[in-house]
Amino acid sequence: MNRNAAVAALAALGQDTRIEVFRLLVRAGQRGLPAGEIAARLGTVQNTMSAHLKVLDHAGLVRAERDGRLVRYVADMTGLRDLLAFLMEDCCNGSPELCQPVLDAITCRC
Repeated sequence: MNRNAAVAALAALGQDTRIEVFRLLVRAGQRGLPAGEIAARLGTVQNTMSAHLKVLDHAGLVRAERDGRLVRYVADMTGLRDLLAFLMEDCCNGSPELCQPVLDAITCRC
């Protein structure tokens, strides 16, 4: 991930509704959720939710998957991984033990 992509991803997550959408989609897993259900769960009108999802999609944090006539949105874990890798690049400065608490905190315990 380059700096511009990281800035776009962070800007997308820097808005209250969008960060809640992203967290909801992370919890939903690979099944994802349709835009209407996301809007209903977060108490947002559907056209506003579509705009938020478009911003997250352009930032590489969610992706749309067609399921028949329905479009489901899924958290793009590769985009999240790339963002975290960019943010943590060279974080240890030769001392990997400095990064271990962060890695432990983000490790899935599913």
